[in-house]
Formats: sequence, structure tokens, C-alpha cells
Amino acid sequence: MTTLASGTDTLTRDALTVLQPGFTGTTAPDWLLRRLGEGLASVGLFGRNVASPEQLTALTAQLRAERDDVLVAIDEEGGDVTRLEVRTGSSFPGNHALGAVDDVELTRQVALELGRRLAACGVNFNWAPSADVNSNPANPVIGVRSFGADQDLVARHTAAYVTGLQAAGVAACTKHFPGHGDTAVDSHHAMPRIDATAEVLRARELAPFHAAIAAGSLAVMSAHILVPALDPARPATLSPTILTDLLRTELGYDGLIVTDGIEMQAISATYGIEHGSVLALAAGADAICVGGGLSDEETVRRLCDALVAAVRSGELPEERLAEAADRVRALARWTATKAAAAAPDEGTSDIGLVAARRAVHVTRVDPFTPLAEAPFVASFAPVANIAVGTETPWGVAAELGRLLPGTETGSFAGEDAGHAAIVAAGERRIVAVVRDEHRHPWMSSALDVLLKARPDTIVVEMGLPRATPRGALHIATNGAARVCGTAAAEIIAPR
Repeated sequence: MTTLASGTDTLTRDALTVLQPGFTGTTAPDWLLRRLGEGLASVGLFGRNVASPEQLTALTAQLRAERDDVLVAIDEEGGDVTRLEVRTGSSFPGNHALGAVDDVELTRQVALELGRRLAACGVNFNWAPSADVNSNPANPVIGVRSFGADQDLVARHTAAYVTGLQAAGVAACTKHFPGHGDTAVDSHHAMPRIDATAEVLRARELAPFHAAIAAGSLAVMSAHILVPALDPARPATLSPTILTDLLRTELGYDGLIVTDGIEMQAISATYGIEHGSVLALAAGADAICVGGGLSDEETVRRLCDALVAAVRSGELPEERLAEAADRVRALARWTATKAAAAAPDEGTSDIGLVAARRAVHVTRVDPFTPLAEAPFVASFAPVANIAVGTETPWGVAAELGRLLPGTETGSFAGEDAGHAAIVAAGERRIVAVVRDEHRHPWMSSALDVLLKARPDTIVVEMGLPRATPRGALHIATNGAARVCGTAAAEIIAPR
């Protein structure tokens, strides 16, 4: 492959600089290392790139050997969306659990510890926190990734999270502007639409972004959503009205604007990734996130060529591309400076479990005796959304197995799930685990069947806690991370 950019090819170098591509594997491929020498300034990491902290540290060192100020980005929200612990489950309970506790200092400490762990591995840019107000409980993609349904609560915890993360020397990227909470469609699959009035949007959706900007969030990620009250024609990622007039001018934000994954269907299926990237830059975005799905050299070449061609044709002003590239480089300089001056260790390595324990809500419907014998854990499992993925385990079976060796488990779904769980459990006491029961009628029916036959069943409700407490013991964890399962297991079978 010929070199795309020479030392004097400013246009192509700027086009590479605004891209945030991903790749496959746990070491950097040669093509990616070459692009870092040609102008590429950012690399996005996903679960497929992480095997262990030691491997991740070696990977980021490999990237920095080619470019010492490279932005190494990751989607590490804690809770459901974890890349550092994609195969074990997160040590942090996630935003909704933190919102349920509503202790902003706890949220700051959690974000600080998460940031320290990222920084220790050489990651300096986190596509987090989610500042979405989860006002629609049927939302299929936000849910427990949000601090809650109240804009003031979300605002104060977003600010605390930004403050904690950036104190660790990791740039925060507050998302998904102007707010993805009031949607019923996952933008990974199609174009969501929010039909709230401009007045509602400014009072509700924008409040957390005001707080994030005031807290100094170094980046903001745009949402692939159509908001007719703000722009009836284009989704936020491609809208000058939303990115420039609203975010830049009205909210006074001067940091980096990053798109959500440009290959997501909301953009790729309607505009295509090349034209979508051009429109996003023209609208005011500074960096194009790509690589969650498309993660190859050809994608980088296609997008770079599209941006260069758009400048040459006059569709994308050259000064707009140069401005965007300058913002990327400015953030890279910040991370390089802050890495050595990050906050010292405050001894909060178990803060995620502390938060998970505080977030648990317990309802004892009948007198309850803690389990002393190994139970059967019946997990009623919905299909995970793309942001979460299918690799990350959740539930309480692993933790109960540690406390009560011999614990057995099964996963059930569909109309016959309740009966199947009863048969599989045999004579064992049942612990039923549900997740977002309010969104899955089959799950409610299965639980009804199970509890009618076995009223001593313990119910662990993960995800958004909207179910009526049922069973001998009902535990709402306000999350589904590994530490949420640990906190629930400690109640079921205390030592």
C-alpha cells in the first residue's frame, strides 16, 4: 500500500487526523501503525482488542511508539458497557445504580477509579459518560446506561463523572447529544426520532449537557437521532443547526465534537458512511468515530478519500476540516500533558462494589431465611443490544456459585420459560433473575408461572427496576454488572 500522506500533504493529513478508526486483534496491525505516521491521531478500542490489562498496556505502548500523542479511545462506561472487563463483567455498577444512590461524591470516586484503570493501561480518551435522560422506559439502548429519568439528577451526576474521569488524566466524551433517552428505536439499527417540543428538549435533554460543559467535558458525542423540533431534515450528527448553532453557539461549547459510530444503520443505511462523514464534518463535528463494525484499512481509505474529494469539490470547506483536525490535536496535547499530572491514588479500588451494594433495594415479601444450600438460578434473558454485546456475562449465578458451591443455572426465554425453569430446577430452591422485565411480556408471564408453583422463589431484578416486588425476596440491583450480581448474592447467601 502506498503512503497516503507525505509531510507536505496537509489536506490528506487533516483528513486522517479527524478519523477515529478501530481494528481487529489484540496487537496493532501494520496498516494502522503506518497511518499513525501519516497523520492518523486517534484509535478506537473495543472488546475484541482487550484480553488483559497487561496486553492492553502493551498495545497502547505499541501505538505510542509510532505517535507519542495518539488519542487511544475506548467505550468504557462501566456497568453494561465495559471493554476492560468484557469477558468477566464490570467492577463498576453503571450509571443507573449511581443515580439510584444519588451521592455525587460517590459518582466522582467511581469515575476517578475507572479513569485510573484506563490511564494505567495507556487509554486516555473515554467515550463516556452517557448524559441521556432515560425518560422513556421502553428505550431499547439506553436504560441502565443513564443515571435516571430526572434531568436534574442526571445533570449533577454527569458533571461529577466528568470531573472524576478527567482528574485521572482521561478525557471525557459526554454523550449522546442532544439526548438519546426519549427514544424507542436503537440507532444501531434504524433512525430514532424524538417528537418532544423545543421547550421540553431544552429543559430536559439539554440540562445534563449544560452541566457537562460547565464541568469542562473535553469532548461531546453526537447522536444519530432525528429531532424535528430542532431540525426536521437531518439527524443531530449531520445537522449544523444542532451541532453548530445549538451546541457551539447557544451552549457555548468549544471542545471536541465526536460522532457516534458512523457505520451505525441510522447513518450508513440512509446517507452512506462516506457522505455521512462529509456531512458530519460540515455540520460541525470534529472527529468521525468508526470501527465498532467496520474495522479495516479499506474503510479508513474510503473515508479519507471522501473527505479529500469533498474539500476539492467545495462541498466541505478546507478551513472546516483544518479546524476539526486542530481540535483533535489540541485534545491529544491535553492528554499528553495530563497523563503525568493525574490525581494520586486515594485507595478506592473497591469503590465499584461499594456503590453496587448501596444501590441495591430489597423487598422482603415473606419472612426470609438466607440460603444455606446450593440453589438453581433461572435466568430469563433478553437479547442484548449492540452497545452491550453478547460477550459480557451478567446475573448472579457465578457469585452464588462462589458462595454456595454446587449452584446450578439455566437460561430460559419464550412462552414456556417458566415451566421449563421449574422442570430444570427439580427440588432445588429457585433464584429467578430477570432483566428489564417491563419490556418483555414473556418474562413477566414466566415469572408469574414460576411464582405460582414455587412461591419461595427469590427474584433478582436487574436492569431498570420497574417490576412489582414478588417472591419471598425481591432484590432490585439497578444494574446488571458483575458487582451488581455480587451485591445481590451477598444478600441471598450472606457469609
